[in-house]
Amino acid sequence: MTGRHGASGETTYGWVVVFASLALHSVSLGAPTMLFVALKPIAADLETARAIPSLAYSLMMVGAGIGGIAMGWWMDRLGVMQPVLFGSVMICLGALLASRAEGPVGLFIASGVLIGLFGKAAMIAPLVANVTRWFDRRRGLAVAILTSGQGLAGAIWPAVVQHFNDTVGWRGTFLYFSVFAAVTMIPLALLLRPRPPVTAAGGAVGVRVDERRGLDLSPRTVQGILWFGGVFCCAAMAVPIVHLVSHATDQGLTLEQGARVLSVLFVAGFVSRIGFGMLADRIGGVRTLLIGSACMAVMLFVFMFTTSYAGLLVAALLFGLGFSGIMPCYPLLIRLFFPVNEIGWRIAGQYLFSAAGMALGGWIGGLVFDLAGSYAPAFAAALAFNALNFFLISILFIRRRPSRLEPAVA
Repeated sequence: MTGRHGASGETTYGWVVVFASLALHSVSLGAPTMLFVALKPIAADLETARAIPSLAYSLMMVGAGIGGIAMGWWMDRLGVMQPVLFGSVMICLGALLASRAEGPVGLFIASGVLIGLFGKAAMIAPLVANVTRWFDRRRGLAVAILTSGQGLAGAIWPAVVQHFNDTVGWRGTFLYFSVFAAVTMIPLALLLRPRPPVTAAGGAVGVRVDERRGLDLSPRTVQGILWFGGVFCCAAMAVPIVHLVSHATDQGLTLEQGARVLSVLFVAGFVSRIGFGMLADRIGGVRTLLIGSACMAVMLFVFMFTTSYAGLLVAALLFGLGFSGIMPCYPLLIRLFFPVNEIGWRIAGQYLFSAAGMALGGWIGGLVFDLAGSYAPAFAAALAFNALNFFLISILFIRRRPSRLEPAVA
């Protein structure tokens, strides 16, 4: 394929990789969703405060972030299939162990070590880094489709988990998920065996030197801004994602209604992520990040005062449209401003910091509720994190010179 900037390395099989990766990512997100939806039943069954299942989620995200570095290193050397296959097996084993947990320690090991450190670590950063190597013309769309797995999973998993939680309990739900993950994720992982054409050819699709230096900032500074921007935006978005179902039921809604509110949030996120990915290709990742951050801030403020079912549905819809467009921008910017032979560890590092933010926000939400007896202060804390994200990304916007978010052949 040829285009305005020369020959393209894209192949048809790249789209097989995209959609297999999307399916893997979406299935793997069933594990944290069980902690969202069954947070109160888990806490009640284990006779603990809500901070305990919240901390299990946090450990899962931290583990996924730390493990992503090793998985990225593994992918760079031996291809993406092996770490993804290993991660799939670990998620199955982790869900099985969670179903038999008799206390917080068992839940923490299952969530933080098996599902997080060894499992989910292979289900986002390595998959995204691999997809960026299959595309040089439609990279924004490809990454947006893959990262929309969060929205797709959110549209499906909350209702499924709520149904099984009502019928077989949270332990049975983890057990059934373990079986489902085994029969779906392992075959999907095998589809990722072919190497990207760029890697196979020994070439490198890079970016123009003037674009890499377009911010008039050192690479270390740019990376630091992106990493800590990821911490703050993810800490902000984690509060409603992790605690929205519990917040809704605290307002007198049923668990089914709370799960539906969360599903609306993720459905909106799934739709908007594709649009934001295409938007980033047109106006640039920095502007797109600022738009998403601003939208998220407005809706976090609204969540502080919304208690009705209709109001929560609308707030979740608008929040989903805003927050979901943020995450595809980070790997696109890393791919734009840094050389291709560095993107594996840099994208993994980005997701490590983002996972730390999700862990921080998920834990803070539960801790603030336990202290204040209300989620309104937790949403206020999320709004403060969001303001820090907007400030950091504004630095990139002010310091960058105009350029299109589009790769060129080095």
